[in-house]
Amino acid sequence: MFKALLKINLTAQIFIGMALGISAAVIFGEGILPLANPLADLFLRLLKMIIVPLIITSIVTGVTGVGGASSLGRMGLKTLAYYITTSMLAILTGQFLVNIIAPGVGADLGLQSHPQAVDASDQSLWGILLRMIPVNPIESMAKGEILPIIFFCILFGIFLIQLEEKKRAPLQNLFESGFEVMMKLTRFVIAFAPLGIFGLIARIVATTGFEPFKSLGIYFVTVLAALVIHAVVTLPLLLHFLGRLNPRKYVKAMSPALLTAFSTSSSSATLPLTMECAEDRAGVSNRTTSFVLPLGATINMDGTALYECVAVIFIAQAYGISLSLPQQAMVAITALLASIGAAGIPMAGLVMMTIVLKAVGLPLEGIGLILAVDRLLDMCRTTVNVWSDSCGTAIIGRSEGETEILKE
Repeated sequence: MFKALLKINLTAQIFIGMALGISAAVIFGEGILPLANPLADLFLRLLKMIIVPLIITSIVTGVTGVGGASSLGRMGLKTLAYYITTSMLAILTGQFLVNIIAPGVGADLGLQSHPQAVDASDQSLWGILLRMIPVNPIESMAKGEILPIIFFCILFGIFLIQLEEKKRAPLQNLFESGFEVMMKLTRFVIAFAPLGIFGLIARIVATTGFEPFKSLGIYFVTVLAALVIHAVVTLPLLLHFLGRLNPRKYVKAMSPALLTAFSTSSSSATLPLTMECAEDRAGVSNRTTSFVLPLGATINMDGTALYECVAVIFIAQAYGISLSLPQQAMVAITALLASIGAAGIPMAGLVMMTIVLKAVGLPLEGIGLILAVDRLLDMCRTTVNVWSDSCGTAIIGRSEGETEILKE
């Protein structure tokens, strides 16, 4: 039986893990936690273990592999243009639906909880730019601060390729070899994904049950509908027309990463698997994935930006506050900047929402209105974040002349 399970592809194994996790939680309730917690925690720790060294080696290798400063600048501009465009499209989709459906109008929900000491650090454009520059790169690596690490590694790679061949080759070979090692280690960790996802899903269902689905139903459906439109309509259209790729085949290739994103609620933790799927299953070059995906896991948060916009307008509606057009424009712009600054970890969007609430003068206690369903929506928006990163990688790869993507 064990050998038969090994022959099943990773996507099917992950689905089986999710189904077993839900079943075990329903049957045993919190009695499954002594088994689920260790499996979930072990898998998450293994993923977190490889994030920083994988980003360092992949970014430096990706920058040096691009070829020269002109090629790097071209790919960088394409990447940023894609990320900003898709995030704004996501925000506008959410904004349109929440205004049409108006889930908060007339809602008498009451506060579920009053958040205590929510950190609202400087998320202005200048604040985000400042935090990108590490005072001490080694300290940033030790703390797992992804944005400063990416900034430093891009600069390191740019100046590495400017060295003469004799001096550049040893360092370049070191990082390329390090990246190969990290990819092998990543595949080893990914082999435990079905067990880890079993533990994660079992823990969520055992501790929260299905109650979150029963409250705040209209708000939940509004956010979910906006996420689905962005994931099923907007991004596939971009993939089809800009990338000239079959969206169905591509989502199939990326499905292990998307399922892992759903269960972990962390685009950063899913990054190793996203890179593996993009390269080994979809055929995107290492040159593209190693540059685009680590950057996307940090600054491209379509689902988070959409969610923050919808949630803030919903909170305003629930308080009976009507937001003017300029205020809604401020919500959209602030949600974009806040999503760029959000960490790729569970619940990060909830913390960043305080910035958007403050921008339009809404009480921070309004966050308590949506705590009941945030965990489930967090799983969905993280999946959209990773799907957007994945589509961007393929689109940029095709724009760079790659013909092997999705080639059988």
